Amino acid sequence: MIDYTIHPADPHAHLFEVSMRIEHPDPAGQRVALAAWIPGSYMIREFSRHIVTIGARAGGRMVRLEKLDKHTWRAAAVAGPLELRYTVYAWDLSVRAAHLDGTHAFFNGTSVFLRAVGQEDTACRVEIRPPEGREYRDWRVATTLPASRVDARGFGRYRAEDHDALIDHPVEIGTWQSVRFQAGGARHEVVVTGRQDADLGRVAADLAPVCREHALLFEPGGGRAPFDRYLFLTMVVGEGYGGLEHRASTALITSRASLPWRGMADEAGDDYRQFLGLASHEYFHAWWVKRVKPAAFARYDLEREQHTRLLWVFEGFTSYYDDLMLVRSGAIGVQSYLKALADTMGSVLRGPGRQLQSVAESSFDAWTKYYRQDENSPNAIVSYYAKGALVALAIDLYLRARTRGARSLDDVLRLAWQRWGRDFERDRGGMPEGAMPGLVLEATGVDLSREIAHWAEGTTDLPLAELLAPFSVELSQAPPVAPASMGIRTAAKAGELTIATAYSGGAAQRAGLSAGDVIVAIDGLRASDGLLKARVARAKPRDRVEVTAFRRDELMRFEVRLGPPEPGAPRLGLAAKPGAAARRLLAGWLGTPAAQAPPAGATKRKVRG
Repeated sequence: MIDYTIHPADPHAHLFEVSMRIEHPDPAGQRVALAAWIPGSYMIREFSRHIVTIGARAGGRMVRLEKLDKHTWRAAAVAGPLELRYTVYAWDLSVRAAHLDGTHAFFNGTSVFLRAVGQEDTACRVEIRPPEGREYRDWRVATTLPASRVDARGFGRYRAEDHDALIDHPVEIGTWQSVRFQAGGARHEVVVTGRQDADLGRVAADLAPVCREHALLFEPGGGRAPFDRYLFLTMVVGEGYGGLEHRASTALITSRASLPWRGMADEAGDDYRQFLGLASHEYFHAWWVKRVKPAAFARYDLEREQHTRLLWVFEGFTSYYDDLMLVRSGAIGVQSYLKALADTMGSVLRGPGRQLQSVAESSFDAWTKYYRQDENSPNAIVSYYAKGALVALAIDLYLRARTRGARSLDDVLRLAWQRWGRDFERDRGGMPEGAMPGLVLEATGVDLSREIAHWAEGTTDLPLAELLAPFSVELSQAPPVAPASMGIRTAAKAGELTIATAYSGGAAQRAGLSAGDVIVAIDGLRASDGLLKARVARAKPRDRVEVTAFRRDELMRFEVRLGPPEPGAPRLGLAAKPGAAARRLLAGWLGTPAAQAPPAGATKRKVRG
């Protein structure tokens, strides 16, 4: 047994005190290490840099502790139990690490719990202690760690079968609010931290059918979830967005504007739809990543990168199903779903990098490119989330049309669940790198190996208009925003108009402008975002615009010959009179009777309760 205690010792200094007791340390000298990254976020983060002090004792005596590398220590050989005590600085308000102040405490195990090297399969106990002081007397604990002996506020002892489980149950401590609901035979709770006045009853009413749809997708016979209890740990901030999946919970960060208010219209607006989509995305991961996962992730090596070319399958497919589950459950209408899908298409088509990098390459390079983006990233990479979702859409539409609705991507996921997910805790397998084409063939009888190779390994745009046509969904393009283009993306920094990206082959790049340049004048007039848009809106391709800009502290002048207009955003809409076959395909895809699909411009009222 390995015992831990964690104590929010000094909230105002953002310090956790942690102790670790190893009953049977390595007789040659026990090594301990802190994770360098957290599963689900593919970037080396070096959490050990936040350890402020550390020491070791055995038998009442200090033990020499040698640091071996940036996140590993070795204690001198001792005969009896070894205890380590250390402090962790926690000031990362994100879903990935740890945060502590006078308002709440939050931590992922990867940020605070050292691992006993060589004893990763040993069972663990964790005691969570409250901070001292009357101002914290109302703080409570929210976590899916199994409780052994806790008080009414949740403080006390918890357990985990091994270190993997220990770090897969984040913990929120504070004066949070919550709402509960049942779905998939499991208890669910939305735990909300931060100032807000949201209609949490509406959140529960909308999430319950979404969660049921997830469970029914993988277990159509009864829709049983692979856990007994699930938590949506939600941090509310002024501006923020993000989520991270865990085996029986998720950590979310969202803006106040994304939560519903009392009296809000039945149809979810864009902000609330984004929150529901985020919750749906991370919930889907409980099946698709936490249990069905790439073989490379069957056992995590948290000291170094673990590469896979399959993130387009796991994150991309999840990004496809997150909003699809919203429309299938009735949380959003068909038109809202088609708008969200068109937005995803637009985000992919705007990036020149899609013509240089495939989603399989993007998956492999997540560690060094996708998670470490710079000013040139739109020119060099493609998102395995966004384009991966479109590849999932293409596979799903192809299968449905080819089999007249008898088979779909749903069948492929169910087969993967049966093979690698349902018994994952016992078998610890995972999807091999090249398994997807064979899985599709086995689940549906359709050989898509050539198409999958082309769509996932290639860089050409997907034939989405052709694939949507049998469903009577029409893909069109909005008119260009302006008749010409500068070929840049700008950002306001300290009141200055700064070039964030100069797109490859664009007018600005050809003229010599670069990312980071601060535009101070346009045709001799003081620059502003409004002036830039107005100037381009009155121009035509090949018109000349004089741009004055600072590069570092040097003033430069550029003559920009404007380029052709940027394509308008994609738009999706239902055909006015879809045929019977198209209505059946549409109903099977979106999970709603085609007769109930609203016409363009209409919204779908949702029955709540």
